[in-house]
Amino acid sequence: MNMYKLIFITLILFTNPFFAQKYPALQIDHEMPVQNYKVKSIDGDFMSLNDNIKKNGILVIFTSNKCPFVVMWEDRYKLVEDECLKSDIGMVYINSNEARRDGDDSIDKMKEHAKKMGYKYPYLIDKNSKIANSFGAKTTPHIFLFNKNKKLIYKGAIDDNYESIKNVKEKYLINAIKQLINNEEIKINTTRAVGCSIKRKK
Repeated sequence: MNMYKLIFITLILFTNPFFAQKYPALQIDHEMPVQNYKVKSIDGDFMSLNDNIKKNGILVIFTSNKCPFVVMWEDRYKLVEDECLKSDIGMVYINSNEARRDGDDSIDKMKEHAKKMGYKYPYLIDKNSKIANSFGAKTTPHIFLFNKNKKLIYKGAIDDNYESIKNVKEKYLINAIKQLINNEEIKINTTRAVGCSIKRKK
């Protein structure tokens, strides 16, 4: 068994009733929380989710710098960015790993990572994991897509294969974006978020 599969099994076991009670998951059709709460971006600007919403909605990706699942999925971030850009959907990356601010998820490391990966959208510092807690976000990555009315229409994973883009069969997020733009029903609106647990301060 390779390291990534071992981590995967560990993270599946991580989900527990205590977490669900303390940070309840945002439900489909619910309104985007903490819309006007301003946090600092790696560029030093203070902005809210409302500041980043576009004509057709906003995509929120909870992410980090070193999680193996982010590393494996991150080649698809650019595809998602392009889809949002042409679909007039806003997008933000959010780092909620407050317990790692002195290490892999420090502001300097976030700046380095965003530059290396060529992020086209803001990378936000979620102080005290307030946004993650309001969303009930569990992992990095964890995806939340909202329509123009700020209603949640998709949450979960980017697609069905974190290991290889070549073996993806279901492009959950891209499909949801296309269905949104075409005014179609979101056929799959919820999937399991697979990734590293968000490192909240205790």
